[in-house]
Amino acid sequence: MPCERPVVITGGELTLEMLDLSYNSNARYYEAPLHVKASNGTFIIDDFGRQLVSPEELLNRWIVPLESRIDFLKLHTGKSFQLPFDELVIFSTNLSPDDLMDPAFLRRIPYKLETIGPNKEQYFEIFKAVAGARGLEMTREILDIVIEELQVKNSFELACYQPKFIVDQVVSACKYTGEPPHFTVELVIDALKNLYTSDAAGTGATSAKSLKPRSENVAAIG
Repeated sequence: MPCERPVVITGGELTLEMLDLSYNSNARYYEAPLHVKASNGTFIIDDFGRQLVSPEELLNRWIVPLESRIDFLKLHTGKSFQLPFDELVIFSTNLSPDDLMDPAFLRRIPYKLETIGPNKEQYFEIFKAVAGARGLEMTREILDIVIEELQVKNSFELACYQPKFIVDQVVSACKYTGEPPHFTVELVIDALKNLYTSDAAGTGATSAKSLKPRSENVAAIG
């Protein structure tokens, strides 16, 4: 039967212990670490830099595997053995790589890709797809309202995550009132108010942090 290459994704819960063998003394067996489960596939570390373990500790753990493509694991008896480190590792982050690692590590990550926010037409297509999946019809009029509130009034950049956030808020509001999902000016503006914080006088947004696009600096080790 055909098979697919494995894809393992981990986020902020990642610790150094999860990259070593886990021994069950009762059943007397080992569970493979995450990156071994991703062998011959892809290992994605999402939100890199926000793990319980520091970026330096994580990268120090992998400085040999990333360069030599060989990893060393240790049994509970203390004996070590080596195995291939054959996988595509992707670090996904919205933090600056320069703040996460020194040049020695940066050169071990040969491919670095920056994703930027969508333009207006791309934003509209994303909005239509997300809205359609939830039973709503996205129109140019609704798009103009969102653009007005985000860019014209508050000078925020468009981001790919915003359509889903807005649609989820609108659907939840309609569910609360017992109405079928639909867009209105009031519902859209209320959704946007939950996307950012406003000052006490209600004159505008005071924090753009939640609205800035996640400029994902993705480093892939091939």
